[in-house]
Amino acid sequence: MEPLTEPPPSPATAEPRAARVAATLLAVCLAAWLLRVGRPLFITLISAILLAFILEPLVQLFMRLRIRRGFASFLACSLMLGALYLALLGAWSQAVRFWAEMPNYSKRIAELVDSATLKAEEVQLALEEALIPPRLRRIQVAEPPGKASSAKSRKAGPVAALQSAVQEVRIKQEPSDLVNLVWDSLSRFSDALLLASFVPFLVYFFLSWRDHLRRGLLDLAGGQSRDMLDRSLRGIADVTRAYVVGNFLLGVLLSVLSAAFFYFNRVPHWQVAGPLSGFLSLVPYLGLPLALLPPFIAALPVFDNWGPYLLVALGVAVLHLVALNLLYPKLVGARVHLNPLVVTVALMVWYILWGGAGLVLAIPITAAMKAVFDRAPGLEGYGKLLGD
Repeated sequence: MEPLTEPPPSPATAEPRAARVAATLLAVCLAAWLLRVGRPLFITLISAILLAFILEPLVQLFMRLRIRRGFASFLACSLMLGALYLALLGAWSQAVRFWAEMPNYSKRIAELVDSATLKAEEVQLALEEALIPPRLRRIQVAEPPGKASSAKSRKAGPVAALQSAVQEVRIKQEPSDLVNLVWDSLSRFSDALLLASFVPFLVYFFLSWRDHLRRGLLDLAGGQSRDMLDRSLRGIADVTRAYVVGNFLLGVLLSVLSAAFFYFNRVPHWQVAGPLSGFLSLVPYLGLPLALLPPFIAALPVFDNWGPYLLVALGVAVLHLVALNLLYPKLVGARVHLNPLVVTVALMVWYILWGGAGLVLAIPITAAMKAVFDRAPGLEGYGKLLGD
């Protein structure tokens, strides 16, 4: 008995299938183009939505105290701006101190570069002695005096002119102060800063008009889609809140522990190095090397040998591994349910589209997409594909 085989698709069914595939590819390309072109707008909106998810529990707490949602949202946004102001004020004071100590850092970096150069030269000499036979090393090719002097004179002219020009530039160049440096940096990112100024207002409106926006979206859906949209919105809220709030709490915990560890190991500027190291440790795949940069840079003028650096690296590595292997699965991973392959691909795709902001927003966006796929009829397979 011959095995049953499916008949080949007829041309009538193959053409609509090809049209659907072509339409899907066209829609994906158009969506990627829109995300790329409208990058500042989408990053601003999604950042405001994530901040609104973080502040929603605080708004609910104020509402339990018989405060209306509008005023409760205003209080939550005010507290967020106050905390941001205090953080920026502390960072500014540390930046001023760091700028005052810049000559020590420059001297230390020059010493490290000179030491590395000497080590490289020693290695080069050792390799030459090991690879070049002694007979060849004793051979010296001597040039005629006239040619050597003429060659030196030809080289001395341009070299001397270049050295004098560099010296004149160094004399004329005046060291820019911290205010000018900050102003130049801000002028380069004026558009991003302008859009970032809208974030507090967007967060306030998302919080105060939350119920109105939800009812409006559900009314637009209507029918059976209303229940699906309601469940999708709840799933998106739960997943993104779990990811954002979990990462925020974990970053705060790592910041406190890192700052305390740096303080006891006498790392300068531990007030800034600790929070930077703690939150950079949460960056996927690059967290550990990024978390090592703030304490290493801060400790350049203080540590003279490799022992303290190894101790700091060991402490940061232990905190990073404990946070990702013990705390992260309980605070974040239990609600997100994304497999590692999807996380890696999402990080690559959103980095190509949005740069550094894409690395931060890739996982919550992908988790929100999975929450929609899990609750939308006909898309459950895509949710399983993204899940763990």
